[in-house]
Amino acid sequence: MRRSAARQLALVALAGALVSTGAAAPPSQAAGAGPGPGSGAPAKVPVAAGYGGAVASVDADASAAGIAVLRSGGNAVDAAVATAAALGVTEPYSAGIGGGGYFVYYDAKSRRVQTIDGRETAPATATETLFQENGVPIPFEQGQTSGRGVGVPGTPATWKSALDAWGTRSLGQMLKPAEKLARDGFTVDPTFRAQTELNQDRFKDFPDTAKLFLPGGALPVVGSTFKNPDLAATYAELGRKGTGALYRGPIGEDVVRAVRKPPVDPAATRIVRSGDLTTGDLRAYGVKRQAPTEVGYRGLDVYSMAPSSSGGTTVGEALNILERTDLSKLSETQYLHRFIEASRISFADRGRWVGDPAAQNVPTRELLSQRFADSRGCLISPDRTLTSPLAPGDPRHPAACGGSGQAAPTTYEGENTTHLTVADRWGNVVSYTLTIESTGGSAITVPGRGFLLNNELTDFSFAPAAPGVPDPNLPGPGKRPRSSMSPTIVLEHGRPVLAVGSPGGATIITTVLQTLIGHLDRGLPLVDAIAAPRASQRNQTTTELEPGLWNSPLRGRLEALGQGFRQNPEIGAATGVQRLPDGRWLAAAETTRRGGGSAMVVHPYGKP
Repeated sequence: MRRSAARQLALVALAGALVSTGAAAPPSQAAGAGPGPGSGAPAKVPVAAGYGGAVASVDADASAAGIAVLRSGGNAVDAAVATAAALGVTEPYSAGIGGGGYFVYYDAKSRRVQTIDGRETAPATATETLFQENGVPIPFEQGQTSGRGVGVPGTPATWKSALDAWGTRSLGQMLKPAEKLARDGFTVDPTFRAQTELNQDRFKDFPDTAKLFLPGGALPVVGSTFKNPDLAATYAELGRKGTGALYRGPIGEDVVRAVRKPPVDPAATRIVRSGDLTTGDLRAYGVKRQAPTEVGYRGLDVYSMAPSSSGGTTVGEALNILERTDLSKLSETQYLHRFIEASRISFADRGRWVGDPAAQNVPTRELLSQRFADSRGCLISPDRTLTSPLAPGDPRHPAACGGSGQAAPTTYEGENTTHLTVADRWGNVVSYTLTIESTGGSAITVPGRGFLLNNELTDFSFAPAAPGVPDPNLPGPGKRPRSSMSPTIVLEHGRPVLAVGSPGGATIITTVLQTLIGHLDRGLPLVDAIAAPRASQRNQTTTELEPGLWNSPLRGRLEALGQGFRQNPEIGAATGVQRLPDGRWLAAAETTRRGGGSAMVVHPYGKP
């Protein structure tokens, strides 16, 4: 195994980036230091390096909560739970105990990567026609804002499972910072206000949601303090009683009541369908401890989530395809062309083969084989573009440059979620993506509980993606909807190199892939690989481009190869951590997306 020349260049460039960052900001900000949660708004800084551990998230209060845990002697798992709970306060439209997610953990002592599938599940009564009436799929927005789209939340069970297996602190202890943050409040920023405004029409139709997020019918004011005493009380109850308060107790009963009879304003004209969730569905829920996906890339080992997420298989297949080309030597045009085409191919295969493995046979090992990647990668030409929807290949019987069966379009997937990455002084690492699906989830706030319910079941296909084509992602009893979440950890010789992940629905896969190859192949410092303008091809007729590429001469050069594009103002919001050669940890987050992210380390100036 070897370090690529591009990665060596990245480390040299990284040193320069850290120097320039330190020169551009006061020392406390450049290092990612800041006051603890609830004591005002800590400065948002997108890159920090130091000793003792690191946290990167989209929110400064949440990152500060994780850093406080690390500073007090907690490990990466403890800090990840504390950070996630704080995000449930400050990022309530993206995450919280009403949702689910995927937790990837590297244990420094055993040098093993392990994962938790905390995905939401459908009720036991769900069938393939869950989102159909009279044989016709209902409009997506009616599934989104409804009880029918709500799955059994997996986030509280994920936190408990992670802490029980690998943590050093109790759930109650790790909920305390978030409880305080909810009670004392956080400072409203432009992103929180904009996301509230985006949901204003939905939120006003649910009295409990409107009371919390639109007090007096008005949007929250930037710079004001937002408090959520109901959520503080809910966290306190979970801390005292454990997760049984949700899965077998009064919090769960309130969840079921809100799903089965959504608390809609009687004057609202919106069609809000009820769901069929029961307390039995809550009692039956369990997370899944499972092996990660694994592929080799440029002498490194890349680990991520296996199905029910499609993140690990799809990113992994694309990496296998791209590894046959030295991306570091290509022109920017050919580099992006190859990235787009590898994404197109891997999404075609994802759509045909990946769903909940408890409900159908998913050929995970075959999808990640180099033999299959080679049979698909030979479709890529340097001077022409493939046409979408592209037919899938058959990983069980790879045929050179061939497809298998009929092409099907990629179904819609909501674009919100949040991601956090954590490392500790012992070298343990967590990459954790959590979500309530759409921005604002179902828009249903559980009365008296202070949290929004997910609309995760809308990640199922409402009907087969194409008539006569097998679709592994149709609803079913107790089934987990396919996800694109791709929390990723990269090792070299069994030791961590970096961890990364992102929100963004199906664009998560292309964001993680582009960040990895931008850093590992193109030599970008991690913070620059995260900040680079993004493209996202998901086996669709056109590729989404952020403005930085849309307005670039590269667009014309790619169009000359046959590529077609549409504009997307913002794709994803990644975070990452990286182990530097001198033993320091680097935390990296967005520079501008979602208002910028928050990178912090425990000891920015030297070992304690």
